[in-house]
Amino acid sequence: MPESLEWALLAYRLPREPSTPRIAVWRKLRRLGAVQLVDGLVALPATARNREQLDWIADEVVDAAGEAWTWTAVPGSKHQQQLLAARMSAAATEDYEAVLAEAEELAANGTPPRRSVERLRRELRKIDDRDHFKPAVRDRAHRAVRALDPDRASDKEASVQ
Repeated sequence: MPESLEWALLAYRLPREPSTPRIAVWRKLRRLGAVQLVDGLVALPATARNREQLDWIADEVVDAAGEAWTWTAVPGSKHQQQLLAARMSAAATEDYEAVLAEAEELAANGTPPRRSVERLRRELRKIDDRDHFKPAVRDRAHRAVRALDPDRASDKEASVQ
């Protein structure tokens, strides 16, 4: 991880009622993988996509009678940078580990239902979309889910030969 990674920040405040806009904002931030630094302040690596997403969410906050500001910043120390990246990575790791555990459980019980395998694939795509630091467990989770589908695995083997 680069020492001086820039972060996109969203500082926002929404009225308590109605709660629907607050819930919608929280869900969108969760889908993006944003880390909450303190109440009403979240951070993401400052990619063009993340900046744009936070700008859109800021617009939604303002449309819901709230206040929102977007910023780009660099943490004040290497330690703060590492803590922020570690928090993001830990959240993704936890999600990958849950998928990995479920894939291993399905594999232990014989041939898993196709619906279960497809659901795990969708879940991996969602995690990948919000995973900004690629923890080590990511590859294990992907391999475990791929191994659940012998048809696709044999297709890959056949294409290699």
